[in-house]
Amino acid sequence: MASTVLITGASQGIGRETALLFARHGYNVVLAARNAERLEALAQELATFEHAAIAVPTDVRDPEQVNQLVERAIAAYGSVDVLVNNAGIYTSGPTEQYSLDDWHLILDTNLWGYIHTIHALLPHFIRQGSGMIVNLSSIGGRVPTPYLVPYATSKFAVTGLTKSLESELAPKGITVCGIYPSLIKSNFMERALFQGTDEEDKQARRQQLEQVLAMPVIEKPTDVAEAIWDAVQHKRTEVLVGSAKLSLFSNRLFPGLLQRVMQKTFKNKDKAAAS
Repeated sequence: MASTVLITGASQGIGRETALLFARHGYNVVLAARNAERLEALAQELATFEHAAIAVPTDVRDPEQVNQLVERAIAAYGSVDVLVNNAGIYTSGPTEQYSLDDWHLILDTNLWGYIHTIHALLPHFIRQGSGMIVNLSSIGGRVPTPYLVPYATSKFAVTGLTKSLESELAPKGITVCGIYPSLIKSNFMERALFQGTDEEDKQARRQQLEQVLAMPVIEKPTDVAEAIWDAVQHKRTEVLVGSAKLSLFSNRLFPGLLQRVMQKTFKNKDKAAAS
């Protein structure tokens, strides 16, 4: 009997590449994201593999939609073996420029979206005595980063959630893994949120990130998908992807220096940082 993986944020980027990789390895795939058209197109593409895929349009910020997602997955395939929490939004800008609505958008997606899927699926994992939860965090959830405060808050919270769950659930036969990439060359810019001192500052921050993403050394979604596959195959509890290892090592050796470099790099028109 084929194993089943449920992937959020599956319509593009890391989620899409992860779905393709697991399907190639014979998994049934449950695809979740808000964009129904992209999801269905991916499900049709996955139908060319031996095992089936279903597309379930889902906003992970809504616990009721997530409950229905899990119910459909179990009804379709009998069980779920792997959950990949991947849905997320990137953001950058001076902290004081964010509204409370901005904060809720980031935290409700990047943190509560993960909590909702775990809450809905964990009883199933406990009943079957097995399962794996893979949480896509970020090096921004391990290394303090100025001008990414709402994003980093969500990712540090995901890191704490992951490590605490791993400690509690391991004796119950459930593996919990955190995946920590750095910037990834994908289309996450479509839904990224930029704030600034004015419109020019917002656009400068967007252009700055676009320039970084154009560099050839930036990792690709396939790199992260392969890290997820390796983690599931070997039941790893932590994977740092590519250049994230260097960032973590540098922060441990030279934390003050690294913070000053990032402050200078990302301050743009922020007068408080420039003074």
